[in-house]
Amino acid sequence: MRNGVLIALASALVTAGTAAVPAQATQATQATQTAQAAQAAQAPPVTAREAYLVDTTRGTVQFAKRETRRVPIASLTKVMTAYVVRRQARLNDVVTVTAADIRHATAGGATTAGLRAGERLTVRDLLYGLLLPSGADAAHALAERYGPGTAKFVAKMNAAARALGLRDTRYANPDGLPSKGYSTARDQATLAVAALRDPVIASVAKTPKRVVGKSAVHRAHVWRNTNDLLDDGAVGLKTGFTSQAGYCLSFAAVQDGHTYVGVVLGERSEKARLASARKLLDWAETGASEEAATEVTLP
Repeated sequence: MRNGVLIALASALVTAGTAAVPAQATQATQATQTAQAAQAAQAPPVTAREAYLVDTTRGTVQFAKRETRRVPIASLTKVMTAYVVRRQARLNDVVTVTAADIRHATAGGATTAGLRAGERLTVRDLLYGLLLPSGADAAHALAERYGPGTAKFVAKMNAAARALGLRDTRYANPDGLPSKGYSTARDQATLAVAALRDPVIASVAKTPKRVVGKSAVHRAHVWRNTNDLLDDGAVGLKTGFTSQAGYCLSFAAVQDGHTYVGVVLGERSEKARLASARKLLDWAETGASEEAATEVTLP
């Protein structure tokens, strides 16, 4: 089902001190624990505080590390912003950028798409400004238009999260600036799978650079994708950073006929974020992760 839930059937990784399995435990439960122990022993040394990797082709979880812990996710929030906009807006709708949109981004010290008050851009262009340079100005402009108003838009984001079964996710704004919002690596992987089923989001997310020519109603813009994993063949999806959240990445890649979707949260640097994602994809490509993979239900 398109809006189904990505539910991990695996329990948390086995750790020291875990209570003994009751005598009546089923063989399936014992087999799961054995697989988890094997995964823990073989898994690559991912330094992200939380991480998750799914093979959407097989419908299996390849790697899980604190995947249900609620943490800030920075600009990965903008994936949900794009997801909500796509369910309400037409790509050729024209949105007028306001001074409030610019003030919001600059006051928060956020990354921007370099928009100026009075510019009029299509929703299609603003989606590029939202996801490639991670423009908080684009996020605010879209939220104000399609809430209408940011508060109503955030309510729509949370309603969409509930519909997708993201039980450990709460959005507080459309851009991921420091707030009381939170999510998990597992929930963000669920969202990534759903978002990438949208052909427009999928196309935008894998675009290295977008050039918007000058017109009578807006300046020229050149937006470059902040996702360096695209250079390694990834097909999306979104980077994020705040001092509170650390360096975050939601990513997708196709390898040997398999589509992998992963999330790393709370990394210490851009370099470490990229390295962790590469390690997970390399490990999956070798087939080593299949020995400990557990099944999931995909949207």
